[in-house]
Amino acid sequence: NLSAVSEFVFVGLSDAPEIRLLLFVLFLLIYLATMAGNITLLTAISTDSHLHSPMYFFLGNLSLLDLLCSTITVPKMLGALLLEHKEISFSGCLFQHFSLITVVGTEIFLLTVMAYDRYVAVCHPLRYLSIVSTKLCAQLALGTWATGLLNSLLHTSLVFTLSFCGPNKIQQYYCDIPPMLALSCSSTHSRELVILVVAGVLGSSACVVTVVSYIRILLEILARKSPGIWHKAFSTCGSHLAVVCLFYGTTICTYVRPSFTYSPHWDRVVSMLYGMLTPLLNPIIYSLRNKEVKCALKRVISQV
Repeated sequence: NLSAVSEFVFVGLSDAPEIRLLLFVLFLLIYLATMAGNITLLTAISTDSHLHSPMYFFLGNLSLLDLLCSTITVPKMLGALLLEHKEISFSGCLFQHFSLITVVGTEIFLLTVMAYDRYVAVCHPLRYLSIVSTKLCAQLALGTWATGLLNSLLHTSLVFTLSFCGPNKIQQYYCDIPPMLALSCSSTHSRELVILVVAGVLGSSACVVTVVSYIRILLEILARKSPGIWHKAFSTCGSHLAVVCLFYGTTICTYVRPSFTYSPHWDRVVSMLYGMLTPLLNPIIYSLRNKEVKCALKRVISQV
């Protein structure tokens, strides 16, 4: 109620009807492929006893987050492309923003937990199941979701208690932090600073843990000097490392920068890389690099 704006309007990706239809078909296919890939991976992990281990427990959480990430933003964008229904209420925008930031934050911390899991698997293989126990897995997963939720509460309260009394066209296909700050008619400098500091501290902490984990893995590989150790380590960590690089690259380009560098066209491109391609590619990366996952997926598909 602090805002004079009751609804927002998403700026369309294109005004040409033929281009809109083409984009609708393209993004619908990507969304369906993302849903199919992550649901199949979740089904394989939950039903195949060979995948009932800490690594695949965290991978299942990652697939769930990818499903949520796509579902939060893509259906609304598809509706805008096909039906030109580009409006979203103030409360709807708030909920979409809160949900998306929760998923993004949770995924950052989950990837960090997965890096620690890979460190234990490579450096302490004989004690792996005793260190990364079922209880610890549950605590780590619950901690990532709780931290993502609290982080989103802070960011959403900072953004949506601003005054919105003028323009209401969001230069994006979903309610995100940079375009919402750009629409505010009140000063955003102090809140923007808080957002950057919180995101910087949490993001850098997660990044440091991930980097340290892989440095320890590298030192362990160099110390062993056993034949085939490089191939084994890469098969163990390669998928996670690829997902981390993809996630951090697109997330940093989207969020870790001040608002005066905000570019609507560039942001829409980067956001699509993060919001659509990353959830699509994650199950593919893990499936291509992991024999156990490929075998489990084959069993699920044959049963279907």
